[in-house]
Amino acid sequence: MSKYTCLIVDDEPIAREIVQTYCSYLPMLQVAGLCGNALEAKAILQERKIDILFLDINMPVLDGIAFLKTLKNQPQVIFTTAYKEYASDAFDLSVCDYLLKPFSLERFIVAVDKAIDRLQGSSPLKPVSQDKKEEDFIFIRANGKIFKVLYNDLLYAEASGNNTKIITSNTTLLPAMTLSNMEEMLPSSVFLRTHRSFIVNKSKITHIEGNRVFIGSNEIPIGNNYRDAFLKDLGF
Repeated sequence: MSKYTCLIVDDEPIAREIVQTYCSYLPMLQVAGLCGNALEAKAILQERKIDILFLDINMPVLDGIAFLKTLKNQPQVIFTTAYKEYASDAFDLSVCDYLLKPFSLERFIVAVDKAIDRLQGSSPLKPVSQDKKEEDFIFIRANGKIFKVLYNDLLYAEASGNNTKIITSNTTLLPAMTLSNMEEMLPSSVFLRTHRSFIVNKSKITHIEGNRVFIGSNEIPIGNNYRDAFLKDLGF
């Protein structure tokens, strides 16, 4: 069984102990350290490789989001926080998952599984970029089933908390993955980010009006931070 090193960063001792206890139930996890603030964590990250980082957001000196922005080689990050209002900012940083305190062991395991899937997916044994070029579909797990979704049927995807709402020409799926995870699975030549909460299939755009993209009767916003890159990709 592969082992994955973890680092737990939280200014609350009880919160650190809970995550450490949850980790002890999963034999594939090896806790490398417990840190009370981001600077302690940064020192450990500079000394050794960490696979999964359990990171609180509201901490003294340097909060979790600011700390994450300082990391060049980012581990798989699972935020553990009592504040749901930071979720959008967190997922813009491509974090793996966002756990709201108090979270159950079951929810913790789901987050760890996502992190391990990402770690395994980054293996050189899986040439993901080549697959994207050769295939015209992806497989999506939702509602206890695995669905084959053709790129040509996928209209757009929308962030929905810790999930992503996928709108196709004939159905709507709600898989337990972040929008950033979804973006990694799709070819950038076809699917474009228009907003921190939306990805669209550019071949399905019917027209653009102001800061809105229309795909049939669906109206999708264009965020100010994405507008220039989006229009440039369309040739404007």
